[in-house]
Amino acid sequence: MPAYDTNNPFARILRGEFPCHKVYEDEHVLAFLDIMPRCPGHTLVIPKAPARNILDITADDYAHVARGAHRIAAAAIKAFNADGITVQQFSEPAGGQVVFHLHMHVMPRHDGIALLPPASRKEDVKVLEDNTTRLVAALG
Repeated sequence: MPAYDTNNPFARILRGEFPCHKVYEDEHVLAFLDIMPRCPGHTLVIPKAPARNILDITADDYAHVARGAHRIAAAAIKAFNADGITVQQFSEPAGGQVVFHLHMHVMPRHDGIALLPPASRKEDVKVLEDNTTRLVAALG
């Protein structure tokens, strides 16, 4: 497996070099909206620890990410009046991973509405700002 790249986009977000629509942060994880969402409220939860994917993260650091995804899922149900949640994590190109910093996708779902194809469109900044406000409010 290739080494962790400290210049991947999510590492750069963690360093403040790239902006994001932050929803939640603690000492272990950062959660922010996907700028090419597959549904409204599509959030990414990443560890602050440098980890390429599930294959090289420590169990403790992964547990923090899982807890963060759990917290975001509950807030997304409330914020988007969702009927369910899809949580996804991809590791390595053969597993569908595109950005090589571990991340979990948390997507609020509604009955009968399919997800958009991955990376199919960039969301309007105003929509992302509104969705951030909804999620932050739901987190309390």
